[in-house]
Amino acid sequence: MSAYLATIPSPDRGVWHLGPIPLRAYALCIIAGIIVAIWWGERRWAARGGTKGTVIDVAVFAVPFGLVGGRLYHVITDPELYFTEGKNPWNAFAIWDGGLGIWGAIALGAVGALIACRRKGIPLPAMADAIAPGIVVAQAIGRIGNYFNQELYGAHTDLPWGLEVYQRFNPEDPDNLLNGVATGHIPLPESPVHPTFLYELIWNLLVALLVVWADRKFKLGHGRAFALYVAGYTVGRGWIEMMRTDTANHILGLRVNVWTSILLFVAAVVYFVLAGKRGPRELPETLVSKDAPGPDETPVTAEEPEHAKVTADAPETPASEDAPAEEPKKTGDS
Repeated sequence: MSAYLATIPSPDRGVWHLGPIPLRAYALCIIAGIIVAIWWGERRWAARGGTKGTVIDVAVFAVPFGLVGGRLYHVITDPELYFTEGKNPWNAFAIWDGGLGIWGAIALGAVGALIACRRKGIPLPAMADAIAPGIVVAQAIGRIGNYFNQELYGAHTDLPWGLEVYQRFNPEDPDNLLNGVATGHIPLPESPVHPTFLYELIWNLLVALLVVWADRKFKLGHGRAFALYVAGYTVGRGWIEMMRTDTANHILGLRVNVWTSILLFVAAVVYFVLAGKRGPRELPETLVSKDAPGPDETPVTAEEPEHAKVTADAPETPASEDAPAEEPKKTGDS
């Protein structure tokens, strides 16, 4: 009993069914993270002088692009899960079974954000700075989905915060244990394990605090807050990635995501330094969307045109009996 209380238990499942509709913890966590990122990004964007509602408009482009990019990165870096003998290639589209790469999500999501920012006439780097802490918090929330899926954990540990992982059973599809249920709470041979999802969750929250603090103190602009997020996140992702025991492809003895973290850390640091030479952060007036209503603009209703308002509001001038009659105007044909 004392040993059990010294560990973190895993949920018995990651999917619930509301009639024929499956409710997946992984998907719910992603949705919750997106909502938090948009909400916080809107507040930060408006605080810098940007037009309210712009982050939501950008998200309409960035989120679908990001989901596609995240899935593409996962499939490209782990093709053996879908395109080897005995595997079903169509499962590459089964995003609901998990498998999103943050690097692909950020890369292709940035393409969607760039399209939206150009349509709005606002600078992409400033938008990236506004949403940076929200993105890393969204990643932290997404890691809770890994907890429910009982995935991406580390090696065996005897530490008090070790994670208990259980055997899951799926009678309808024995090979699809992700949708199974842990009946009897039978521990896996390696249990308890390092809860690497929890390590990254905590690290992500610390990175968000770092970005907010640095942004307030140094008034970061031109994408430097976003670069700080990338640099901070990759430091933690690198060492946490090396603790994981899930199957991954290796290059020169290191997991692919470790190499990606190293390269992106270097790129983020270089960008942070170079962007600092561009001077102070963007002026508030540069963050106003080109389709935002001007301060003097008022909507005109269809029932009462503007010229009718002017006519109705104009004071009536009584005609004077002594006023001379107006001479007829000459036309161009005369």
